[in-house]
Amino acid sequence: MQIVAVTSCPSGVAHTYMSAESLELSAKNLGVNMKVETQGTSGIENRLDSSEIQAADYVVLTNDVEIREMERFKGKKVVKMSVADIIKKSDALLKKLKATSE
Repeated sequence: MQIVAVTSCPSGVAHTYMSAESLELSAKNLGVNMKVETQGTSGIENRLDSSEIQAADYVVLTNDVEIREMERFKGKKVVKMSVADIIKKSDALLKKLKATSE
C-alpha cells in the first residue's frame, strides 16, 4: 500500500512537522510506504511529484489551513484530519487504511 500526505498548520512550524513525523513513524511501524509533504512558513518541502500521487492508494491531508495546489489530488481517495488529531491518532488511521486496502 502506498500513501501520500500533506501537513500544514496555521503557523506553519511546529505542528506541521509534528504531524509529518507522527505519520512517518506510524507508517514505518506498520510497514506502509508513505511520503509526506509539508507546507509551512518556508514553503512546500518534500514536494510530492505526480507519479507519487498517481501511485498512491490514499491521500491524507492533515491541515488546519488551506492546502496549496489541491488540484493535484483530484480523483484520489482523500482522508482529512486535523493536525492535532493526526498527531494523536496516526497509528489508528493507518491501521484502518491498511485493513481497508487488503
